[in-house]
Amino acid sequence: MKILTDLWAFLIFPGFVFMAVLGMLVSWIDRKVTARVQYRVGPPLLQPLWDLLKLLGKETVVPRGASRLAFFGAPLIGLAGAVFVGTMVGVAMFFGEGFYGDLIVAIYMLVLPSLAIIMGGIASKNPLASVGASREMKLIVGYELPFILALLVPVIQSGGQLRLTGLLEHQYANGSFAASISGVIALVVVILCMQAKMGLVPFDQAEAETELTGGALIEYSGPALAIYKLTKMLMFYAVPMFVVAVLWGGFGGLTAWGIALGVVKYLVLVVLMTLIRNTNPRLRIEHAVKFFWGVVSVLAVCSVVLAAIGTYLGIEWM
Repeated sequence: MKILTDLWAFLIFPGFVFMAVLGMLVSWIDRKVTARVQYRVGPPLLQPLWDLLKLLGKETVVPRGASRLAFFGAPLIGLAGAVFVGTMVGVAMFFGEGFYGDLIVAIYMLVLPSLAIIMGGIASKNPLASVGASREMKLIVGYELPFILALLVPVIQSGGQLRLTGLLEHQYANGSFAASISGVIALVVVILCMQAKMGLVPFDQAEAETELTGGALIEYSGPALAIYKLTKMLMFYAVPMFVVAVLWGGFGGLTAWGIALGVVKYLVLVVLMTLIRNTNPRLRIEHAVKFFWGVVSVLAVCSVVLAAIGTYLGIEWM
């Protein structure tokens, strides 16, 4: 019975099927808003689904000299990472279940889609793909430090909680971490890092369609490319939901008001991602790394220091 329950959670709700439906819906919203900003009509509601089905019906061409195992394995690794982190966050929020240290596992799983892009780009043996993979590596080195530092803020404020359920319960009892100064700063840092994790402008250097014609994914086609596209759609669900759960109070104990407020928080993050990518030019990769190691890392360190001082002195607003 436990196995069936786990399979249901992973494959149906709040796992793969639920994430795929919501991810495609949010992807459509992102494309629709982008189109309206550019004075275009935009795609119909089911366009993300049609795009995936079209790719699934095409042939996957493997470049000569490419490592077939790495070439086909990379998109599956990225998909698995997105599904795992989305399921973990969903189970913690909707069912109140988790395990000790699942926050650390979730952070690790969020890196897998980026690692999959690097692995696939290098495996394809294409020079442009290698450039895209190299950029993705540098971007990870840039944003992971401030991202992890910012996530120390809820851990410090909750007294060392490393469980997603523990962080949620602490917020249900004491209010959102983002209600404090250190929490607000941490939320800003995480939102900026979230934009890079999603590979959205101004941090889309790895793909850069207008510059590298697809970058790390230039050699991908057919079902393999469909898996990459689906992974990005799943990340539209998993990453903002992770931020809402860890820093912004979750769904308020699953009360009617809490669920409504949680949906609003999620949509605010999605709208922010869309606005940022439609109002900023792509940064050069060295500028992106300097940005994360400079201003963003300084903000992350400040949030950690303020959280530590506030916790030690018992100042909740700090």
